[in-house]
This record gives sequence, C-alpha cells and structure tokens, in this order.
Amino acid sequence: MTPIFGNAVQEYYLDLVRKNYWDRKARLEAIRTREDAEKYVAEVREKVLSLFPLPQEKTPLDARITGSKDMGSYIIQNVIFHSRPGFPVTSNLYLPKADGKVPAVLMLCGHSGDGKLCDTYQACCHSLAMKGYAVLIVDPVSQGERLQFTKVPEFAGYCCQEHNIMNKQLLLTGDTIGAWRAWDGIRGLDYLLSRPEVDTARVGVTGNSGGGTMSTFVNALESRFTMAAPSCYLTTWKRNVENELPADGEQMPPGTFAAGLEMADFVIARAPRPILIMGQKNDFFDARGTRETYEEVKRIYALLGVEDKVRLWIGPTNHGYSIENRESMYSFFNEIAGVDASGKEPENLQLLGEELNCTPGGQVCDTDDNKYIREFAVEQAAALRAGRTLKSKTELVAALRDALKIDPEFVPYSRTLRIRWTRNEKASYFSTFGLETEQDRVMSVLKLRSNRDYYHLPEAAEADLYIPHLDSQDEMDLLPFDAADPVLHFGLDIRGIGECTPSCCDQPFERNFFREYEFDYHYTSLGLMFGKSYLGGRVKDILCAVELLSKTVGKITLTACKQGAIPAMIAALLSDKISKIKLIDAPESWESMVIHPCPPETAISVMPYNILALTDLPEIRAALADKLV
Repeated sequence: MTPIFGNAVQEYYLDLVRKNYWDRKARLEAIRTREDAEKYVAEVREKVLSLFPLPQEKTPLDARITGSKDMGSYIIQNVIFHSRPGFPVTSNLYLPKADGKVPAVLMLCGHSGDGKLCDTYQACCHSLAMKGYAVLIVDPVSQGERLQFTKVPEFAGYCCQEHNIMNKQLLLTGDTIGAWRAWDGIRGLDYLLSRPEVDTARVGVTGNSGGGTMSTFVNALESRFTMAAPSCYLTTWKRNVENELPADGEQMPPGTFAAGLEMADFVIARAPRPILIMGQKNDFFDARGTRETYEEVKRIYALLGVEDKVRLWIGPTNHGYSIENRESMYSFFNEIAGVDASGKEPENLQLLGEELNCTPGGQVCDTDDNKYIREFAVEQAAALRAGRTLKSKTELVAALRDALKIDPEFVPYSRTLRIRWTRNEKASYFSTFGLETEQDRVMSVLKLRSNRDYYHLPEAAEADLYIPHLDSQDEMDLLPFDAADPVLHFGLDIRGIGECTPSCCDQPFERNFFREYEFDYHYTSLGLMFGKSYLGGRVKDILCAVELLSKTVGKITLTACKQGAIPAMIAALLSDKISKIKLIDAPESWESMVIHPCPPETAISVMPYNILALTDLPEIRAALADKLV
C-alpha cells in the first residue's frame, strides 16, 4: 500500500526536534555573564555524563604487545588491551624515538571496515608520530580485527549494520552500543596514559565521521584530554532531522533531547578545553549546522574569556578526513601542545598492511579470551530475568505506561478519507478514516473492510480490529471474508506502518522495513533521544482507535500479526474496552531477540529500552490470560 501519510512520522519528530532546538536557544540567549556560562557548562556536563550507561569499575587492561615495526624515527607497536574482561581491543601505538616525555593523541576511527589499517587514518598516525606525538589508534568494535558477525555473511564486515544490530539487542537490557564504543575510547586513553613515554599534560583526541562522533563524545565524558579535534560529525541534530539523515545507533544517544541538549552541548561540556571543530563543504553532516554549533560554543567560550580556544575549519571537499582537515588538525595540536613542527603532512608516507594486525588470524574472535557483545547482552538479559519481581496486573499496567511513556488515550479527531478499492470480489471496499492521535496530525489510519462503502463508523454489537505486521489492507485481503458476518472487520495502520510507513529518510534502492540504518531505525532512535518510546506511540494509536470505536461498537476484539502483536498485547492489557485478543505468529519473547544472533524480521521499534528489567512478553501474555483467544 502506498504510504499516503508517509511524512507523518517525519514531521511529528521534526516538530519536537525544532521545539527542543528553539527552547534551548532561548536558554542560551539568557546566558550573559561568566557565572552564567560556568553554571551552564556544569549543567550540561552532568547531563552528558548521565546519557552513557558506562561500567562503574575499570577492570585490568591486561595489555600485551604482540608485534613491533621500526619506522626509523618512531616505532609502531601492535597492542591488545581489554576494555572489559573478555573483551579485547586491538590497537597500534605509534611511538616516537625521543628523549623525555612526548605529547599524545588518541585516534578514533570512522566507519572504515579495515579500522586502524585505513589509509587515511594511518596517514594521520604516521604524520603525528613524525611530528613527535605518541598516537594510539584503536579498532572500533565491528571493524578491523573486531568483527562481531563473522558467521553471518550478510552482515560480516558491514560495520554500520553490525553496530545497529547489536544496539537494538543491547537496548532491551538498558545498554547502548554508544556506551560500549565510548568505553573502548576511555580505556584506550587509560592505556595511552599508562605509558611512561607520554606527557599527560598534553593529550588530544581526534577522529573523523564515526570517529568524529566518538572523539566528540569521549572528549565530553573525559576530564584528562587537553585538546580535541573532531571532524565530519558536529552539526546540529535539527539539521540532521530536517535533512532526513539517519545515523548509527551510537550517534544518537538515548535521552539527549529529553535532557534539552543539542550537539554543541557535547563540546560546551568540557569548556574551556581547546577544540577544533571540523566539517566539509559538501558533507551530509550539514556544514550550516557545523557553523551554528561553532557560534554557540564560541559565545560560551567568549564569556569564559577564552574565545581563541575554539576554532572552526570547513574543508573544501566531501565527507572524509581530507588532507586539508588533517593538516588543520596538525597545526592546531602543534599550537596547543607547543610542538615545533610543520602543520603539513609529510609526502610519501609508508602505509602498512597486515603487519599492523595484533592477532595471528586477523580477528579477535579466533583468540581464546574473546566474547561477543551479544554474549554480554545474553548474560545481562538472564540476570535481569532472575532479578525481576513478578508484578500484579495493576502493577504491570502502571509500569508499562511509565516505561513506554504512553500518553492517556482519548477519542481522536477522525477524517473521512477516500474509499480504498480492492481486488477481492466479496469485500471490494475499505472505508478509510485518518485518526489524529497527535495534535492536528494523522498518525494512524483506520479501515473498515466490507462489501459496501461507508462514510461514517457504523454501529454494531461487535468489531474485530486487526493490527498488522506491515500493512492492514494487504494482510486483511488475504483473510477470509463473509458478507453475512455481523462482526465489523477493521484494520489499523498504526504510526510507521501501512499507509503511515515513512516514505522518507535516506532510502536504498529497495525499501526494507527491517533493514538496519533505515527509517524504522531512525525514527525509533529519535524517540529514544526524547525518552519517548516509538512503540508507546503505537500503543497509544491502538488505544485511541479503541476509544473511537467504542462509541459505536459494543464488544471489541483485537487480532494482531507478528510484530503488530507486541503493541496489541500491551494495548489489550491497558484497556478494559478490549474484550479479547487473538495473536498470529507473535514473537516469543524479548529475551529471545537478544539470544538470537540476528533476529529475523525484528524491528527495533518493538524492542523497548531496558524493558527486560521490567517484564517480558510471556509475563504480559500471562496477565492477558482471560482475554487471549
């Protein structure tokens, strides 16, 4: 079915993002003195720290050097350290041959499948080492030697997909891939500062794209850096959402908008630390937003009396750590660290290959002490199950409303839309009604399947409301129909489904609802940033439709298919106006979605944040025992 309301979800979230942006702008404009600025810095720092569920304990790094390469004026050591027990991180330490302590840089890779072996990132490391810096570059999880899906060919080596698959499994346990990525960076800094050759008073962090993201976040989370230079990430989330730009799960921290933050706040959180904000003229991370972020940061730095410590560089080319951006970084770090070296990149750099690998086979999964992130998530899911207290129906209802941020249901304003025709001779009509379940915005579409046209909701003793897997009309057309049946048969396309499926947001040539890095992932992530569940909105759509139908129908039964079963079960638990519920191919449990290496046809939008600390689907089914057909 063509998504007639394909912009509904996009415009709904854009309105919320713009409101957050302008409300925050008003708060910034009220900052007029140094004291105001210092107070704001402290506030946003505390908020940023609260967004990342980081481990409470730093366990031993158990670092070991597995190889070395002499490059003349510096050496490269292949280093494995452990950011968590059983979680090895592969890295290269570029170490100048120098008397005395040297400045240092933590280099965080972007989304390059080869990780630390990427030519561009190698160029940064070789150049910095030749200028006298110790540089630690780490393989991000799912990149380089740290692939997580080596036995799933369709995802192996595709780091964005790997990140997002792991993220949705972690979310169920109250964790995020962003926290794992950030913790790897923090522990990398721990290792770098443990080296006696490093001057701990001169330590920088840089990275591009996904590495620009991580250098932005790790810089905000860490007190020990003395300079930072993130490239090709910082813009504004308002620009990203306006431009329908999805991002990896680690680039959209849950709770960010709920805390009233924008990207600039992740820089402001460490003011007055010197920082170079870099973008590119032709970047999908909108350079207009990069300039806006710079201006906001510069204003706070000016009030603190250090306006010269924040710089802006917009490169002349496309997304990437171009030589122009790299040389801007070299010059900035040289100035801040007091290094007497050229800002130019040396020519004819000797880039290396597999000799930079830390493991014999090129993957940590082949070593004895490696665990996959999913294995950690499975353990955490089991621990949450063991620690859960079985709730009464009343307690479960209250807990679900609070956890999913389900707004109170109401009778929605309905629009009578054009009739939808079908090829089914017995039921050739779908009388259609747009339901405004958000203010002045149709977020769900109600359809009555019959052998005649209706321009109103008819009265009946009983109605069945079908909650689809993907599209109510397509799926209901496959169900039997009896024109003599006194039961009215409705379908409901809830937000993001059927006629409300987003028609925007960076689509590939073939649309796939379950594809990582696509619209369902994007809008779910935006909901998480607001602390307002996308799934909770779908439950609200069902509850509002039930409120509307209850005005003309006596008994209401839900029939729900596959992923539609999850919001339907929650709605049936919450509403006394739903008499019965029938499930078709419903998911077994949320915990099973964590256990499965790559759960098929499981959308992130039905995988709520930290839900396993509260309940699981079998517990909801048990509470619905008297309603299940």
